[in-house]
Amino acid sequence: MIHFAIVGCGHIAAKHIDAIERTEGARLIALCDPDPAKLAAWSGAGSVSLYADFTTLLVQEPQVDAVCICAPSGLHVPLALEAIRAGKHVVLEKPVTLDLAEAKLLRQALDQSGLKATVVHPNRYRPAIRELKAALEQQRFGKLSHINVTVRWNRSDEYYNQAAWRGTREMDGGVLLNQAIHGLDLLQWLFGPVEEVKSLVATRLKPIEAEDVAIAALRLESGALGVIEAATTVYGHNLEETISVFGEDGYAVIGGKTANWIKHWVCASMSQEETEALTRKVEADPFGIPGHQCIIADFVQAIEDGRDPEITLEDGIRAVKLALDMTGGSSDELAGSLG
Repeated sequence: MIHFAIVGCGHIAAKHIDAIERTEGARLIALCDPDPAKLAAWSGAGSVSLYADFTTLLVQEPQVDAVCICAPSGLHVPLALEAIRAGKHVVLEKPVTLDLAEAKLLRQALDQSGLKATVVHPNRYRPAIRELKAALEQQRFGKLSHINVTVRWNRSDEYYNQAAWRGTREMDGGVLLNQAIHGLDLLQWLFGPVEEVKSLVATRLKPIEAEDVAIAALRLESGALGVIEAATTVYGHNLEETISVFGEDGYAVIGGKTANWIKHWVCASMSQEETEALTRKVEADPFGIPGHQCIIADFVQAIEDGRDPEITLEDGIRAVKLALDMTGGSSDELAGSLG
């Protein structure tokens, strides 16, 4: 049995709690948040202990094996380092960090400890994305010419006003590190490393320090070109999250308000009947098993088997680095040290 604690009891913590409860071999035993109101919401959570101070939790709950870091983004690495020093494995919500220098410290601490870390990029487990990954591994679309990642969403002033840290550079980051970070992870997981980035970012409409709109042109190491568009400035509501790929033998577009549906799938090696069957399969269960549950289940198994988790710390750092490359927040020296 792997015993979990969660630090940070905002809305995302509920997904971690549900994932732990649904995972065989996992048990939640402690929650931590300095906000009494957030802790009070879980006061009836059975045998789960509640703490206002993380250091106190680590001292008084020695049986904790792993900690889910669900605090504001700027606190992810300090809290993870404290957990690692206490001998705990860590599950980090996205983004891993807002600062690549912190990421280097985290990697060093993890390497020295022999403990494990995973990063929450649940979109990898969406059925449509899994089908796209399999098709790419089979080279169904042939040599790729270009790809596109688009996040056209709305975040209202009320959203940013929920907490003072939202939209700040120090604690939250902008549209790239917050909303589009999953797309940046998927881009590199699906299509490989990025070799060159040229970008423009701006804060146009939202009352935040960081960017609310960003665009970039990419060259992948494979030679394929790419485009990223990310915004929280779309009027009224979320419009779309889309991943598109175009190759010599076909193309695919995974989209909708969230990238859960096959919008287009044309492949020279697949008949129309095969393509329609694939589309029906995804439409029958477009969300699949919740990604947080998949990540927690894999992490528990990785600890028990002594292997790396499916989503590694390096994966999380890679997505952050691409976001910071687009905003000018990544240095050549750090980029080299992080690989």
